[in-house]
Amino acid sequence: MIGRDLLSMDDLERAEIERVLDTAVHMQEVGLREVKKVPTLRGRTIVNLFFEPSTRTRTSFEIAGKRLSADVINFSSQGSSLSKAESILDTAKTLDAMAPDAVVVRHGVAGVPRRIADVLRSPVINAGDGAHEHPTQALLDLFTVRQEKGRIDGLTVAIVGDIAHSRVARSNITGFLKMGAEVRVAGPPTMLPPAVETLGVKAMTRLEEAIEGADVVMMLRIQRERMGAPVFPSVREYAARYGLDREKLRYAKDDVIVMHPGPVNRGVELAPELADQAPSVILNQVRNGVAVRMAVLYLFAGRPRGAEGD
Repeated sequence: MIGRDLLSMDDLERAEIERVLDTAVHMQEVGLREVKKVPTLRGRTIVNLFFEPSTRTRTSFEIAGKRLSADVINFSSQGSSLSKAESILDTAKTLDAMAPDAVVVRHGVAGVPRRIADVLRSPVINAGDGAHEHPTQALLDLFTVRQEKGRIDGLTVAIVGDIAHSRVARSNITGFLKMGAEVRVAGPPTMLPPAVETLGVKAMTRLEEAIEGADVVMMLRIQRERMGAPVFPSVREYAARYGLDREKLRYAKDDVIVMHPGPVNRGVELAPELADQAPSVILNQVRNGVAVRMAVLYLFAGRPRGAEGD
């Protein structure tokens, strides 16, 4: 077991990241069996507390818990007492009284998982909070790169698109830097956070410059739901300058892999043929998400209730 909660990639040291990735290798093998189930978390209860729509993250956490034989409860704001104006913290206290073994939280406001973690005695796993962080997405991305490349240390990773509003970008930047990769970010100036270089990355405004010689290119969705005023003239212009196609991909290394956390806006950040064919590893990311989240649940929900990590 690692720590009490997983709220941010800052919570994990490099050795702990490697421990999650190594554990996920064993969990991946479970998914290849005819009977995809092990008794590891039998008798444990996992609550998925999702206040935002989600397909990949919520489903993979649910599958991960069930493959570990845990009892998985899916909770959403619709149809709950939250629709009766109950506060999130009161909801969290109510859940805590039911003694879950881990609570997976996704919310549109940054910091909510940490506030819930302050109330709950059970471990809290951040499944994405606003434009802040999405640590399990970063872990599955690291796992995918290590699986495809055999290593992370020394690789050049380019993250392109809406950096300013992306929780995926923030978690991946931290994760890849901790694992020894060089990280570049690129996007329109209006989509780059102020002083982003202080995170340890190289910031650029031209896609071609960012992906030149890159081993990994990660494209990001435009986070329209987190924007106020428009930050670029038109989708067509954005796609022309920052959308990735095979012609632009020639700037990267010959054995480059292309990633995307999904959902993909085809023809905007990624050409359709790159979404479906090599060097895309997007579906591998989805498959790996189950194994990585199994590893996270095993390492965090497998502790006695209220116990601290070693």
